[in-house]
Amino acid sequence: MPILDCIIALFVYVDDQMKDVACHSQEILNPSELVTIGLLYALKGVGQSAFYRWLFHNYRHLFPRLPDRTRLFRRLAARQDWTDRFLAEDGLRDIADSYGIELIHPRRQGRAENSEAQKGLSNQRWIVGIKVCAVINHLGRVTDWRWGGANTHDKHFRPLIAQRKDSAVLTDSGFHGKTGDPENLNVCKKGRCNARFLIETVFSLWTGFFSLKKITERATWHIQSHLAFAIAAFNCIQAVFASQPDESGKIPLTMAGICL
Repeated sequence: MPILDCIIALFVYVDDQMKDVACHSQEILNPSELVTIGLLYALKGVGQSAFYRWLFHNYRHLFPRLPDRTRLFRRLAARQDWTDRFLAEDGLRDIADSYGIELIHPRRQGRAENSEAQKGLSNQRWIVGIKVCAVINHLGRVTDWRWGGANTHDKHFRPLIAQRKDSAVLTDSGFHGKTGDPENLNVCKKGRCNARFLIETVFSLWTGFFSLKKITERATWHIQSHLAFAIAAFNCIQAVFASQPDESGKIPLTMAGICL
């Protein structure tokens, strides 16, 4: 699908979801424009400067009131709470797992004070960055998420599972502890539960299409903003471009034709 058609389709979907959001009189961009730009930034998978150049030189006619780069990303960070309306609803059986994101090279660890980057294991290798815990429903769409330093153990994300009282949540053994396991936590032993492959597919799409294994943000609120818009973009794409249900009634995950 042409990039222009993708942008328009995303904007139409976002605009339908944000009809009740009032535009402040001093805002340059209306809420639908700002959120659409945030989704495009997450989809592009590059740094802020590179993304702004791409948007300014190629698609400024779609956003004629585009502010300067620094103001744009301040507004995205300030309005990241708007992405909550794009989270999916819980299912009867959800799946949770963690996803490591590298912020800096290990040799640079400790050079910046109050950095969110921490040393931890991800995919059996050491990274210095953060860890995102995502909960997805049976369709593979994200229902909730949290993040912390890469040294955060998975069991510290258990409150995210405990609050989903009406859903059984499948996890790996990393979420299990000697005490404090929520009643709805179902630990799946390695190789015993094929249903958990769904979240591995989601993480693979995050890596391949969002380049989310490594991000350029360093400040906490910009990291939070990038993650919020990336997860919202993933859910929006599944809602707009997903194919029809297969014979089993499942809607396959897709990113086909979405390439910025």
